[in-house]
Amino acid sequence: MASVTYDHATRIYPGTERPAVDQLNLQVEDGEFLVLVGPSGCGKSTSLRMLAGLEDVNGGHIYIGDRDVTDVQPKDRDIAMVFQNYALYPHMSVADNMGFALKIAGTPKAEIRQRVEEAAKILDLTEYLDRKPKALSGGQRQRVAMGRAIVRQPQVFLMDEPLSNLDAKLRVQTRTQIASLQRRLGVTTVYVTHDQTEALTMGDRIAVLKDGLLQQVGTPREMYDTPANTFVAGFIGSPAMNIGTFEVRDGKAIVGHAAVPLERHVLDQLTDADNGQVVVGFRPESLDIAHDDSQDAFQVKVNLVEELGSDAFVYGELQADGSAGDLHSGSSDQVIVRIDPREVPMKGDTIHVTIKQGQEHVFSPSTGARLSH
Repeated sequence: MASVTYDHATRIYPGTERPAVDQLNLQVEDGEFLVLVGPSGCGKSTSLRMLAGLEDVNGGHIYIGDRDVTDVQPKDRDIAMVFQNYALYPHMSVADNMGFALKIAGTPKAEIRQRVEEAAKILDLTEYLDRKPKALSGGQRQRVAMGRAIVRQPQVFLMDEPLSNLDAKLRVQTRTQIASLQRRLGVTTVYVTHDQTEALTMGDRIAVLKDGLLQQVGTPREMYDTPANTFVAGFIGSPAMNIGTFEVRDGKAIVGHAAVPLERHVLDQLTDADNGQVVVGFRPESLDIAHDDSQDAFQVKVNLVEELGSDAFVYGELQADGSAGDLHSGSSDQVIVRIDPREVPMKGDTIHVTIKQGQEHVFSPSTGARLSH
């Protein structure tokens, strides 16, 4: 096994000026499961392909362990990749697909069979070894692709959105299997996804990319509780965080009819570029239903209630005199409030909510950087 290090790694595609991956500095520890996550086009797959040797590195270096592999051929990097599409040979059996790389490398037949059977046992594929891929379901085919990587016993696993071709229920089931399998094998794994729920549930650590730039690296809990900027705050979490830009008056952010107190160290960090405003974020579960006459409560007009059995979420509009700021959640311009599923308001009702003490996130409007602890 080995660690992986990106040292100012940069990739610029021919004919473009802006790097697809810009000065990436990232350390993946030996045996760690690191998830690269971000929106489409952020550079996450390019970062993975640079590590695999499928993309040139135009600047900086990439190391596997202590070895500089920046200019090493893919076949000599001791990595195994699992792609989004299964890329299985249709005319070969499952066993032959899984052992093909070993066969090409000249591994003895008995050893190939032993490794294939061990991997099949781990992946619950033993009874399918003599079948062709067309006789398997999507989830089974993806497990065969995983098995093909496992039998190689590489130093690093690379996975590029391996679950995106599966249906929703199978995706949840398979991501649990992949995470527990990686824990068992202890192989350093770099996993690419655009699904932040996948990232939160699978990774030891998460690295968030945007426009080729690394935004933040941390554990799932760190990313959720202390996002470094407004992009990470809006990207990590489902449902998305409520985020808005509000006027600062007498040391408080004016959110609708409510005044949210700001800590002294937050006010001290505001600059002229912030123009007397501040960005406040709060998660749906950070809101409490309040009494109508509570002075720190703001009003939300209910547009929709999403009932999920154990949970319920209100989607609504912030009610305010004059400007209400640009409060939104994700790509929606609505406020999301998590409520008791047994006390659900009706569409058109107005509810009063307060932000739980200390659970607001405060950012600079000019830089997007986090201001609160």
